[in-house]
Amino acid sequence: MAFTCATGKHRRPSRMQRSSVRAAGIAALTTTGVMATVASTPAFAAEPTPEQTGLIPVVTAGESVAEQIDDQVAVQKHAAFEEAARQAAAKKAVEEREARVRAAREAERKRLNTFVLPITGSYVSTGYQASSSLWSSGSHTGIDFHAASGTSVHAVGSGTVVEAGWGGSYGNQIVIKMNDGTYTQYGHLSSLAVSVGQTVTPGERIGLSGATGNVTGPHLHFEARTTAEYGSDIDPVAYLRKHGVNV
Repeated sequence: MAFTCATGKHRRPSRMQRSSVRAAGIAALTTTGVMATVASTPAFAAEPTPEQTGLIPVVTAGESVAEQIDDQVAVQKHAAFEEAARQAAAKKAVEEREARVRAAREAERKRLNTFVLPITGSYVSTGYQASSSLWSSGSHTGIDFHAASGTSVHAVGSGTVVEAGWGGSYGNQIVIKMNDGTYTQYGHLSSLAVSVGQTVTPGERIGLSGATGNVTGPHLHFEARTTAEYGSDIDPVAYLRKHGVNV
């Protein structure tokens, strides 16, 4: 007996071919009325569900990771927003503090450049260069401010005390070199509250008015000078008005 051997390689039917065969078989069985029986046999069992293949857990795990990433991104964005807000608040606080410092410095600068009356609320009782035998020069080298003995006397502006003590006919006196290079003098004081070398500011109390020296009664003698020495006097009213004081 002779046998014929196949010379070609056997190939497994393709998925499409398998599906076609299966469909043809099912159609044939349906026409013969045995579809229900055949369908229940293992050979024609339904294909595994995604749950059985493990695909759903994989998809679910993927979605969980994506949600975690989204949550992390949201947390990072929130943290970045909070950090930006913190930096903005810190910058604003620094700017506000610097503005307050600048304003305080400007206010202090203005205060130090301000001039005031030597006696608050007083008035000039004897004018500049008034003539009288009471003065050795024949005329008044300053102005007198009305003041009872013991009234506070103030520096009219910022400066440094260059004389503080007895001044002959001026009695107890104080001479201040002002920051603008001029000098002011305060005479006939009953007491002194500053000493030589001390710096003073506008309105600072430097002594008390009195009647020491060559006087007929208590008052404050005030002079404006170009030097610390007697005889360099300038009009004290014009001097004070030039510096914004209403005399």
